[in-house]
Amino acid sequence: MKQKFKIFSFCLLSVAFIGCDRFTKNLAKDHLRDKEVISYLHDTVRLEYVENTGAALNLGDNLSRPLSFWLLSILPLVCLLLLAVYAIRNSEKMRLPKLLFISAIVAGGIGNIIDRLLFDRHVTDFMNIGISHFRTGIFNVADVCVTIGAIGLVMFNWNTTEKKPHILQNL
Repeated sequence: MKQKFKIFSFCLLSVAFIGCDRFTKNLAKDHLRDKEVISYLHDTVRLEYVENTGAALNLGDNLSRPLSFWLLSILPLVCLLLLAVYAIRNSEKMRLPKLLFISAIVAGGIGNIIDRLLFDRHVTDFMNIGISHFRTGIFNVADVCVTIGAIGLVMFNWNTTEKKPHILQNL
């Protein structure tokens, strides 16, 4: 596959994921802030507005402002930018699915960093899934992107180490 197409796909998907994240966070702010929890599918899915100043599951919530800025905004931003540069520079020899999984990770991370930088360390979270008392933490579209990208990379790398039938080798 041509390198320009892969780079275009990487960039387009990244922008689309970031746009979707921004759009849903704005919807959450407009329709869920200061409102009761909304429940769907017999309380399997909950929509609930939360502003998180920590990382996943509020880890690092108690950090000082300067330390939080460097550890939860700048350091991850540098890592994500380095990952994006790596992916683009190596796109010619990288298969498209791997490149797109990296795109999801980069976009999801940047989506949350945008919140941190624009809204004084606060990331908007609004989705929660589970059954009874077994529930996820409250998350957003950016978190979904990072999770899907990470799981996809693990599965892709695990899958590419095994022999595949000839018809699947070009995917």
